[in-house]
Amino acid sequence: MLAIALIVFRETLEAALFVGIIAAATQGLAGRWRWLGSGVLAGALGALVLALTAEWIAALADGVGQDLVNATILALALAMLVWHSIWGQHTGRQAALQARRVGSAVHAGSRTPAVLALACALAVLREGAEAVLFVIGVGGAAGNAPSSPLFGLALGLVAGAALGVLIYLGLSRIPAHRVFAVTNTLIVLLAASIASQLARALTQAGLVQSWTTPLWDSSGWIAPDSPLGAVLHALAGYDAQPSGLQLLFYGGTLLLIVLASRGAQPALRRAATA
Repeated sequence: MLAIALIVFRETLEAALFVGIIAAATQGLAGRWRWLGSGVLAGALGALVLALTAEWIAALADGVGQDLVNATILALALAMLVWHSIWGQHTGRQAALQARRVGSAVHAGSRTPAVLALACALAVLREGAEAVLFVIGVGGAAGNAPSSPLFGLALGLVAGAALGVLIYLGLSRIPAHRVFAVTNTLIVLLAASIASQLARALTQAGLVQSWTTPLWDSSGWIAPDSPLGAVLHALAGYDAQPSGLQLLFYGGTLLLIVLASRGAQPALRRAATA
């Protein structure tokens, strides 16, 4: 639940900030909230259709083997999380810059107000699509109770939207870049956690048979179904009986993100000054 709430919070906050920046840049424009609202609604409906379609596709794939379906979903979610961890900060700055340009152009009269709706719809749809994939990967493949993903989804959605509104109104003393710095760290740990879950799914599907024996059992100290175990699992991927393959995937993902992030820093700095 906490992992889902974190994901939805991050994606909702990014979409809320994008819309907020456009709203700030178009203050005084007649009918701006109508255009912005219609764009947000269209993007949200698109993400909802995607979510319903994904569930339908997953149901059709049951005959192939649920473990194989879970492994595929986890692999896609992992790839997006790794990409987000490496390039997310840069894309966030680019999105903010794009939002300011769109808002200024519409306010100056050089672009039609319909562009506001289109820009907001695409932003909400983009973030919503990522959230849908993450929720399915973390919630469905991890075997959470049906109510847990829904509660985490609602919690992350409300928290992200509320903080985005507060930042827009200037009532929050928490700079957006600090919020993203904290969530970036948690998302890196979440990526490693999903990599560990992917290793387990591959083992359960019979696709990998090496290094699958549990190395230890810490359930006597921290039970997986205890409150502490649930929190550690959500935030850092705690497993009471990890296999060697899970540890390899977990550590390898952390190392990949750290090395790739360091290698990407020169390109990010050049892009920021361009």
